[in-house]
Amino acid sequence: MKNSLIILTFLGFTGSFAAQISGNINYKGNANYSSPPVPAGNVLNTPHPNQNEILISVKGMANVKADAYVAVFSVTQAAKTQEEANRLINERIGKALETLKNKPGVQTYVDMISFVPTYEFEVQKKIFSRKTYNEIPAGFELKKNIHIKFTNPLLMDEFVEKMADNEIYDLVKVDYYAAELEQIKKNLASRAAALVLEKLKNAELLTGKSFSSEDRSFSEQYQVFLPTEMYKSYQAYQSNSLQLTRPSNVNTETKTTTLFYQPVLAKEFDFVVNPVVLEPVIQVLYEVKISVIRKKESKSDKQYFILTPAGELKNISIQP
Repeated sequence: MKNSLIILTFLGFTGSFAAQISGNINYKGNANYSSPPVPAGNVLNTPHPNQNEILISVKGMANVKADAYVAVFSVTQAAKTQEEANRLINERIGKALETLKNKPGVQTYVDMISFVPTYEFEVQKKIFSRKTYNEIPAGFELKKNIHIKFTNPLLMDEFVEKMADNEIYDLVKVDYYAAELEQIKKNLASRAAALVLEKLKNAELLTGKSFSSEDRSFSEQYQVFLPTEMYKSYQAYQSNSLQLTRPSNVNTETKTTTLFYQPVLAKEFDFVVNPVVLEPVIQVLYEVKISVIRKKESKSDKQYFILTPAGELKNISIQP
């Protein structure tokens, strides 16, 4: 027991030393992680064991690098007539895609989003009454999306440049894909099953009993997080407080908001495949829980013996 306490003490100091390297995310308490804070005075909060049930849980995670991407750019064109709007937007899109058609591994698709009339207000002046504003047709607005599938993420900068050359500035999103997700899920389940058996053997060793004939039940769950879901924002700045003696106008500057990629942390998992995350990845989470229901000992299963004066053991029956 003393050895265990010493190990926990050193683990606590290790966490405090690592916090020295954190970046601006922790400046002025801007950080907001989804994980609950560590309860005061308790690093581990292990529940009391149930006499008739043993619960074994294994959590695994795999960080998977994407092998394909789809970037979506939005294009908007306004014009006086339908023909003009359609001609102008097709010219812009055509010139942009012409620069990409010879790129290896690149495929494109243009998606029609909306085509609606636009309106403006015309002022009607009257001599003996207030101005009247009448809404009248002004033209048309056409929206299309450009989908670009690619395998080399280094091409993204070039895509943005070519789109901007044709007045296309709205990068809507970038989706990530991995072809081997199903196989990765199977590998996670297989590795978790081995750990469950290892934990079960350890429980048998600690309790001195075998659970091979006990009833068992299990449940499992997968969850997949894409990089587009895992970005957070924060602001890091230092402002001075003003002690004003009379009412004054105070003008503040707009503070820069920073976006950063925050993956699921590996601290709560029994094992992690590819634990070091250098770039945004697809994260596959898996958990399996095994419940072993221990049978209660019945008095009818017990045998009782008496030792006779002659030194013989005799089985006797005792009714409950």
